[in-house]
Amino acid sequence: MHMIRTCAITSDQEVNFDLPLVEMNNPDIEWYWVDFSNPTEKEIELLSSHFHFHPLAIEDCLDDFNQRPKMDFYEGYQFIVIHALRQKVFRAVELDMFVGEKWLVTFHKEELLELETVWKEVHQNNMLKQGPFFLMHRLIDRIVDEFFPPVYKMESELSSIEDNTENETITDLMDQLFDLRTDMSRLRRTILPMRDLLYRMISSERLNYLKDQHLYFNDVYDHLLKLTEMLESYRDFSSDIRDSYLSVNSNNMNSTMMTLTVITTIFMPLTFIVGVYGMNFQYMPELNWHYGYFLVLGMMGGIALMMFLYFVKKGWLNPRKRSRKS
Repeated sequence: MHMIRTCAITSDQEVNFDLPLVEMNNPDIEWYWVDFSNPTEKEIELLSSHFHFHPLAIEDCLDDFNQRPKMDFYEGYQFIVIHALRQKVFRAVELDMFVGEKWLVTFHKEELLELETVWKEVHQNNMLKQGPFFLMHRLIDRIVDEFFPPVYKMESELSSIEDNTENETITDLMDQLFDLRTDMSRLRRTILPMRDLLYRMISSERLNYLKDQHLYFNDVYDHLLKLTEMLESYRDFSSDIRDSYLSVNSNNMNSTMMTLTVITTIFMPLTFIVGVYGMNFQYMPELNWHYGYFLVLGMMGGIALMMFLYFVKKGWLNPRKRSRKS
């Protein structure tokens, strides 16, 4: 949906919505917020013709590929790029912000639920009285808060894979685990640049006017640190689960191969005997014995039984006993 929304607070602390852009320069306006949501080409031109933003900043807004979260300093304002998260597909969505002392301009090509939530909050309380930098913090904080649900969900899914309460096969569990690790990597690629951006913001000496909101931005940075640590621990945890299941699978494979080897070994002498008496030479005295057939069968059964008992004694048919002997 193409849309430009405005809200402004006057010197009398009165909040007004949907004012025309030409009225934003009214001396009675203390500061304002303009939101560009999937704007048309004509509306995009306002970034240059009305707000006179730097062409490089406008170019970053219009880039089809997401810019890395960053902060650029221009005369009289800062240009900030942050990333929200599409939780179902773990895809980053770009939100661009132009922040000055008396205004905040946001630009995004896709609808952002986090921004919609903040917009509703502005309608319901006096948040605008806090100033544009507080509102900028509120947007970033809301976006970062939405990183937590998928991270907590990953923890639950890892525990479910480890416990295997539904008795799924190792192949199915490994498929789930690798899909989960892929989602972790996507989420990590979104969170780490955001963490670096917040660190730059709270450490920059050029943002002295953020001293009043420093604690708020530092709190967001702490949240991103926590998210990063959680993801790192989950990656290690998933690696341990992967190695454990690979070991179990390898052990099961070894047991299967050992059983097949034992069976093959038992039948090797039996196959030799059958092969000898299956050559059909004319002069084979055993072929004329009255009880020769039963004698050969008994000898073959005895050989098979002795070899079977030998393998049982050596523990080759008992994985636990075999592992202790090794």
